[in-house]
Amino acid sequence: MLRKVTDVPLPGAASRFDYASLDPGRGRLYLNHMGAGEVVVFDIRAREVAAVLKGFPRCTGILAVPTLDRVFVSTPGDGHVVALDGKTHAVLERLPAGRFPDGIAFEAGSGRIFVSDEAGGAVTAIDASALKVLKQIPLGGEAGNTQADSEAHIVYTNDQTNGDLVVIDPVHLEVKARIPLGVKGNHGLYLDLPRNLAFIASETDNELLVLDLAGRKITAHFPLGRGPDVLSFDTGSRRLYVASESGTLSVFRESDAGLVKEGEPNVGPNAHVVIVDPASHLVYLPLKEVDGRPVLRILEPVLPATP
Repeated sequence: MLRKVTDVPLPGAASRFDYASLDPGRGRLYLNHMGAGEVVVFDIRAREVAAVLKGFPRCTGILAVPTLDRVFVSTPGDGHVVALDGKTHAVLERLPAGRFPDGIAFEAGSGRIFVSDEAGGAVTAIDASALKVLKQIPLGGEAGNTQADSEAHIVYTNDQTNGDLVVIDPVHLEVKARIPLGVKGNHGLYLDLPRNLAFIASETDNELLVLDLAGRKITAHFPLGRGPDVLSFDTGSRRLYVASESGTLSVFRESDAGLVKEGEPNVGPNAHVVIVDPASHLVYLPLKEVDGRPVLRILEPVLPATP
C-alpha cells in the first residue's frame, strides 16, 4: 500500500510538529516545528531543508496562499497569526488571533483567512491583503479545524465540544447554521468539494465521518487509529489519508460508489501530521523523533492510483 522512500533528517531537537502546508509552484513544503517554535521550509524537489524560520512560539496552523504570495502561521504561544512574504519569508505583520490560534483556511471570494481559536471557542476573521483583524466569531465550544468552500462562499468549522459542524458566512462574518454530527471531539476536517462531501475525524471516538454537505447527513462511519488529527487528500488518486497520534495512518480510496479503507499501517511514532503532494502522490509525515532526532518521512503508494 505504502512504502518508505526516505527519511530526511530535520533540524532542531526531538519535539512535536504540527500542521504543514505546500506551495507547489515554488516546490516548498512548510512544516511547523511546534516544540521548537520554528517553521522548517523543505524543498520537495531537492529533498533538503531550504530554511529554518525562527520566532514562532508553539506554531500550530500554517497555510501558504500562493495567489497572495503569503504564508500565514498561527502562534498560540503569544496568541497571534504571523503573515509572511511568500518569496522572502519576511514578517509582514503579527495579528492578535485569540487564546489558541490553530488551523487556518483561506476563502478566496472574500479575500479573508479564518483561524480556529481552539481554546477561545471562536474563529478569527482576518483580511488577508490588508492584514487587519475583522472579527472574532463565537462558536459556543472549542474550535476544531476550519476549511473554506470559496465557490459556495462558505466557511466550515468543527465545534468539537458540542459535536457540530458550524457553517459561517465569510462576508457577513456570522454563523448561519449548525450541522449536528452525533460525535464529540470532531477536530480534523477536509472538504471534498467536487463531490460536495466533508471528511471529519473525531479524536474522542477515533472515527471518520463522511458528511453529505448538500443533504447535511452523515453517509458513512469508519474506525480510525487512536487520536486522529490531520487529514490530507490526494485529488489525483482520490486517496484520503488520516494521521493519528498513535502512529497509525488510515488510508482510504474514494470511488463514485463511496469510500473504502485500503489499510492502516503504522508509519512512525506520533505521526499525527500528514500532507500529500497530488502531483507526485508522495506522502510526507514529520516525525518528532526517530533514532533521537526529528525526520521527515516520505512515503509513496504502491497500489494503482485509480479504482
